[in-house]
Amino acid sequence: MNLKGRSFLTLKDFTPEEIEYLVDLAGQLKARKKKGVTGSSLKGKNVALIFEKPSTRTRCAFTIGCVDEGGHPEYLGKDDIQLGHKESVEDTARVLGRMFDGIEFRGFKHETVEKLAEYSGVPVWNGLTDDYHPTQILADMLTMKEHFGYLKGLNFVYLGDGRNNMANSLMIGCAKVGINFTIIAPKELWPKDELVELCNGYAGESGSSIEITDSTDGVKGADVLYTDVWCSMGEEDKAAERIALLSDYQINKELMDKTGKDTTIFMHCLPAVKGKEVTEEVFESPASVVFDEAENRMHTIKAVMVATLGE
Repeated sequence: MNLKGRSFLTLKDFTPEEIEYLVDLAGQLKARKKKGVTGSSLKGKNVALIFEKPSTRTRCAFTIGCVDEGGHPEYLGKDDIQLGHKESVEDTARVLGRMFDGIEFRGFKHETVEKLAEYSGVPVWNGLTDDYHPTQILADMLTMKEHFGYLKGLNFVYLGDGRNNMANSLMIGCAKVGINFTIIAPKELWPKDELVELCNGYAGESGSSIEITDSTDGVKGADVLYTDVWCSMGEEDKAAERIALLSDYQINKELMDKTGKDTTIFMHCLPAVKGKEVTEEVFESPASVVFDEAENRMHTIKAVMVATLGE
């Protein structure tokens, strides 16, 4: 499959086959790395890593993934370049596109990563925006595939803030590859109708279902319970309001038991606020695969760079 030269901004832009290809490629790269074998597909390539928002997993994953494949990553924090301040995003994109072979962006407006992709002339990868977090979804899929052996037909339930970038991206990704997807959230935090409609279209094609409810009875039969922080970056002022809205949606042992399956796993994109969206007990339990997920960010991000930029 040829993804050369493509940007990776949202999973909306990729077919189910392309998404599965990236997940499988990540699995192969992971197996090679475990044997101590690294590649050279990014040899001679320079990659710009633009971070408006700080990061542990995304920054480390892009850095190590690039170095493992022989490339050179250059970290550009919000104080290192003039992105959108003294210089427009369009102009910065055209400058960086002449110097770098690929650009990662992690920040606020999704429009910024779209402009970088439009004007730079090189592959641009979304390391997170306010709307989407597609590299995380690939890591989640690799983790589920490793654990269950398959993706299509799994029952996936997301609890918490149902309109943040994680809920949006998980709904897109699950609908595309045939995972039955449920959001359990208070009505005030349900995703936008347009996105639900779009994903219902994807689900129709893949043979999966989408359900949005405010009842925790929706966890029955779940293979995966997933949550995220109740306050996304930049929303810290809403903490008290969110805790009041979401305290009934905490993933705890009682909720895990409510699935009716002893094989249900717990997932979280991290960092987690233990005692809020998930209890320490569940987070540290054998059902928790959060650190497999965290490691898989690196293997899946490497796969995206190799597939879109690598030789």
